[in-house]
Amino acid sequence: MNTVKSFWMGWGSLCLAGGGAYYFAKKSINADRAARLEESRKKRQMIDSLEYSENVPSKPLSASTMGGTTSGNGTPARTDTAGSPSQEASSDPAPTRHAPATEGQQVVEKSKYESSVPYRSPKGDRFS
Repeated sequence: MNTVKSFWMGWGSLCLAGGGAYYFAKKSINADRAARLEESRKKRQMIDSLEYSENVPSKPLSASTMGGTTSGNGTPARTDTAGSPSQEASSDPAPTRHAPATEGQQVVEKSKYESSVPYRSPKGDRFS
């Protein structure tokens, strides 16, 4: 039969075991995170070192020498801006509003993505 002493002994050992499991699991998780962080840092450092390595020629070469293409007038072809959102935004194909003429208009004007009229929910009975 359970006594008060055995009841509290059981709960105490359960809490102690849970706390120990939490401690070791947290320690393991933090070690895994640190290892992944160190791995990503090494990978980033290797990519940066390859990107900015000393293999780059000291004087600029022509596009045809580097293996690039040239357009008909001898200038290098334009590069694609698909990987750079900031360059894509500056060449927006369909801007919906004109640029503000004065500073006052610039402060008051909403962006092209904001509605000029705020949304108002329809009033009345919605269940009929």
